[in-house]
Amino acid sequence: MKKHFFKIPTKPFLFLSLFFSVSTYAQITDTIPTNPNEVISVDEVIVTAGRKSENINQIPSSVTVISQKQIQEQLEFTADISQIIGNLVPGLSVSNNKSNNAGQTLRGRAVLVLIDGIPQSTPLMNGSRDIRTIDPSVIERIEVIKGATSIYGNGSGGGIINYITKKNFNKNPISGQTSVGLRVNPYNSKETFGYRVSQFLSGNSNKFSYMVGGSIDYTGLQRDGEGLVLGQTDGTSNSYQNNVYTKLNYQINDESFVSVMYNFYNSTQHSKYISKNGVFGVSPTIGVKGEDPGKATGTPFNHNLIVRYNNNAIFGKTQFDASFYLNSFRSMNRYVQSATAWYGPGQTKINSNKKGIRLNFNTPFSLGNIPGEVTYGLDLLNDVTYQDLTDGRVYIPKMNMTSFAPYAQLKLDLFQDLVLKGGLRYENAQVKIKDFRTIADGPNGEGSIDVEGGKFPYKGTTFNAGLRYTKFDLFNPFVSFTQGFSINELGRIVRSAEESTLTNVNTKPILTNNYEVGFSSRYKMLNFTAAYFISTSSDGVSLVENSNGLLRPERAPERTYGFELTLDANISREWKAGATYAHVEGKSEKTDGSKKYLSGARVAPPKATAYLRFSPNRNFNLALNWLMTGDRNHFSPNNNGVYLSGEAPVKTINLFNLSGNYQLNQNWGVSLGIDNLFNTTYYTVASQYSANVANYVRGVGTTATFTVNYKF
Repeated sequence: MKKHFFKIPTKPFLFLSLFFSVSTYAQITDTIPTNPNEVISVDEVIVTAGRKSENINQIPSSVTVISQKQIQEQLEFTADISQIIGNLVPGLSVSNNKSNNAGQTLRGRAVLVLIDGIPQSTPLMNGSRDIRTIDPSVIERIEVIKGATSIYGNGSGGGIINYITKKNFNKNPISGQTSVGLRVNPYNSKETFGYRVSQFLSGNSNKFSYMVGGSIDYTGLQRDGEGLVLGQTDGTSNSYQNNVYTKLNYQINDESFVSVMYNFYNSTQHSKYISKNGVFGVSPTIGVKGEDPGKATGTPFNHNLIVRYNNNAIFGKTQFDASFYLNSFRSMNRYVQSATAWYGPGQTKINSNKKGIRLNFNTPFSLGNIPGEVTYGLDLLNDVTYQDLTDGRVYIPKMNMTSFAPYAQLKLDLFQDLVLKGGLRYENAQVKIKDFRTIADGPNGEGSIDVEGGKFPYKGTTFNAGLRYTKFDLFNPFVSFTQGFSINELGRIVRSAEESTLTNVNTKPILTNNYEVGFSSRYKMLNFTAAYFISTSSDGVSLVENSNGLLRPERAPERTYGFELTLDANISREWKAGATYAHVEGKSEKTDGSKKYLSGARVAPPKATAYLRFSPNRNFNLALNWLMTGDRNHFSPNNNGVYLSGEAPVKTINLFNLSGNYQLNQNWGVSLGIDNLFNTTYYTVASQYSANVANYVRGVGTTATFTVNYKF
């Protein structure tokens, strides 16, 4: 093992010195107050990403918080949640402009997506549709924890994205908001018209409050900057997105409440076009008139239900929170006439059903003059995931995972200005797979074999610790060490089994270490943050293309590293500006000790953003945003002059968008947003590195969205 591939510390003294669990430092990107003439102090921002509510300036690790105001500004020109967070989160890869989020990693590693703490990701078999699982109109804020973390369990080697849904703050018996929007490509408008309608009602009566609503969104035909129809492979042209949302809350007494949240989401494409391949690196794959013989691709359904009970003083000063949740999710892949993995045409779908219980306690205490608190609890999860074809053939048998995970976290406020956090989480998971037969890759069952299933245990203890010194606004440094636990994408191993038993296959979990240092600084009108990280795993996994063109999981030591910078300036009461820059890089280590860069599907090119906002009064806001993704070119073509999957070079992209809104009166408001303001013709980052002609698709040309809002 080379010196920069760190081992997981397991010495007992580490537990004694760190004591309890997960830590996070917060970098805030919310510079848009509800009233544009007011500035929100960082001290006022409350986050819940660490399993309890706390001020963002008390958290020693990297967290980005996207406010509802920022989400609303982005909604003025795009309703694609993967684009929204790709625009706003440093270290997160940009959107690929498709119905999936393949390649949208966080700091070069997989991210766990949650809705109010309910896992949306399918780590057992990643369908890459977990980011696009909810409509942004129902989100109150987005909390992004960066770096390996075990706060919510399996699948968070790169961090977590937690969508926090809206709740009712209005004391009126009934209030509502209606939004109607139209979008079009103003330069090449034929068939590009789309629409968006959302309606929300909320109210409060004695101890009962509610919020109900939903949205319908239709995306018309998408064209590039030259007016060419985009290739349709996993595209979003002619797609429908629907969301239904309900949250009910009953205040039992001053200290306790019970709430129920249900959210339904689906997004499917019903295109009248099919792809016509271009030439990779030369000409784009475009859309031509035609009909896809398969079922509509995308996410046919995603159901989330959570029942929560909270008591702020269940015994003494101990706070208790209990949640029971259900998630039922399906993603539909595109129909193919022929496949390398099975015989004949077909179309696969990934199915996942989860149910779980979360029990969380928080007890404050003091050690002499040192105040502290301990957060502890238990997570129980059952996840059944499988993949089959629409014609009934089984591609991946049911993988039934049960997980039992106790955890504890400690926070101490040392010497008034030094915050110490540390802790652990014990993962005890088991996956059961029944005996099965692999799918045939030839006629009459050719290539199919019988495989003996079994039980696969996964156990591991993850440690975490962090320090932050808070005395000076000018320089607030932090240092943290966090670990993550992930079960390898088991489905890919299972479906490509070449032996009669799975017990001979490497199914070891991935343990990830994240080392980070950084600081925040506030001086007069300026807010600045900087962070540097190193993330290592002694037995990581990447998908590598083999000689048959199949992507196989390859296990090897890995190291990713990089830095993130943010700057926000409140220039005046009317003008605000800011910028971010993130650089991520990563390598894996071969058996001979040599190093190889991780592919573009794992590591994104450098990303920079900037914004300028003008708010002359309460009623008018105007914002100009810039997004740049840089070059990345670390690989060479093979002897045939062809790049392997994920290894083609990426060139710089510069995009701008403009948004503005005007409040006509107390009830009525209008907004106009323009995405890709200068109608730039470009290839997306994902299409460039893919080295796959079917995915060699340009980005969307200029799209204008006009919206009317009514509140009562």
